Amino acid sequence: MIKKISKKRGFTIIESLVAISILVVAVVGTLTAVQSSISSHIYSKDQVIAFYLAQEGFEHIRNLRDQNRLNGLHWLSGVAEDSDDPCSFGNACIVDPLLVYSPTRCSGVGNCPVLRQDNEEGYYGYHASWSPTNFKREITLTSVNENEIAITVEVSWSKGLVQREFRARENLFNW
Repeated sequence: MIKKISKKRGFTIIESLVAISILVVAVVGTLTAVQSSISSHIYSKDQVIAFYLAQEGFEHIRNLRDQNRLNGLHWLSGVAEDSDDPCSFGNACIVDPLLVYSPTRCSGVGNCPVLRQDNEEGYYGYHASWSPTNFKREITLTSVNENEIAITVEVSWSKGLVQREFRARENLFNW
């Protein structure tokens, strides 16, 4: 019996190129999905931080209103009662949550300083010894009527070349 020896002993170049192409497409697709997932995670994390920073701004202004009421003062005393107050209507201001009474006027709308973070405790504020963050918080008050104001808190941040912002509005009443 004579054995027929086949001369076909491996893959052709075309078969190899097709196999490599399929492998490259599978790897690139997976890496793209992973990169997109990480990017979405970072954006979501920053958006949650921005939400809580905005909420903190509302709470601070509300607390100042309540303190004024308890002390028998005008409900916007030291906040926006007259044009010399830091958060007077048409001006942007910042508040430092670690200081009981801390509204400070920004040098203009859009010119508020960046928030800083205490690396040990995780607090956000404006203390010079803390590390700067990507976040800026700007609070503006608008008079609705004699007994109501609209508080707008805008938190902005950037990642690379992308600028993001979270803006929230809430009304506060003199009660």
